Amino acid sequence: MLAQTPPMGWNTWNTFASNINEQLIMESADAMVKNGYKDAGYEYIVIDDCWSLRQRDENGRLVADPEKFPHGMKHVADYVHSLGLKFGMYSCAGVRTCADFPGSFDHEYIDAQTFASWGVDFLKYDFCYFPSNANCKNRYLTMSMALRASGRDILFSACNWGVQEPWNWMRGIGVHMYRSTGDIVDTFKSQTDILESQIGNFNSNGPGCFNDLDMLTVGMFGKGNVGIEQCEWIKEEDKSIPTIEMYKHQFMFWCLCGSPLMMGGDIRNMSEEAHKLLTNKNLIAINQDEEARPITRIPGDNTCVSYLKMLSGGEFAIGSFNKASFEKHISILAEEIGIPANSGMKIEAYDCETGEHYGTFADIIRISVEKFGARILRCKLVK
Repeated sequence: MLAQTPPMGWNTWNTFASNINEQLIMESADAMVKNGYKDAGYEYIVIDDCWSLRQRDENGRLVADPEKFPHGMKHVADYVHSLGLKFGMYSCAGVRTCADFPGSFDHEYIDAQTFASWGVDFLKYDFCYFPSNANCKNRYLTMSMALRASGRDILFSACNWGVQEPWNWMRGIGVHMYRSTGDIVDTFKSQTDILESQIGNFNSNGPGCFNDLDMLTVGMFGKGNVGIEQCEWIKEEDKSIPTIEMYKHQFMFWCLCGSPLMMGGDIRNMSEEAHKLLTNKNLIAINQDEEARPITRIPGDNTCVSYLKMLSGGEFAIGSFNKASFEKHISILAEEIGIPANSGMKIEAYDCETGEHYGTFADIIRISVEKFGARILRCKLVK
């Protein structure tokens, strides 16, 4: 099955936007292997928008920009595959892509065949320039069928920004992951806005199809295409460069809720602390748990919100996420996560980030969370 667990990889858009070329993709693929991201579970190298010529050829096919990709896309795909990685590309359900290149509207089958011939393993499918009289659900279904008819297994990553409540139907039409939010930018407010907008939409998460919270901005520190140095429209009060604590808040939530983990920073030059976070095997294990269950909110503090995630093997995780500018100390009643006092059971907890034993609790779990930070506890029941 494609996407048995949330897909993991890297995408060009957040950092590079249109500044992409063959050399960048190959260097990033090299970095994926050399810097340990592949060993951590990341496998897709995905080229986003701006890779093609402005018009199709005389046969109606998409053409890679020869200045950016002089050896063609199959050459790039073959190089990515030679490293044991998978290759992803971008198109759009509309007439044009978001950056005004040819979209796949009315060209779904020929484009799917083209992608398959190049050795594509992953397709991100956007929603710009979509005709108002067209049917959104039908057009995503059409590309889903086109990919199935292409003769190659291609993971379908749909991105329709939440139009027509996609969490209710994307799984049913064969999509493997879907974006139902606007684009993320590299600010704490952006990541928490996305987080809060999707709390009620994770019940369709499960093996084969996952709600995508957008590419991670971990490690960008204000630079790149979606960094505050480029996004002039960001309000002044939101223009603070995220701290590593804020990135922990983001990465831990993406892991806990089962979002795909698609890195958006420059993996060739990631800071040591961001690299350590992105490759944390304990956090990734929560994201990649084989049961792929959605989260449920635990009653309690509205500033430092906590969630429960059931895991395989009889374990469970508790994640607490602090939006406050000061450390929070919260208490979670065991009763509120299904463990009453008369059960005779205790909760043995381990800090997911460090792997260290956090404590054994009976009726109340006490958790401290640093400002703008997060903590995930991996737990099991003991007598």
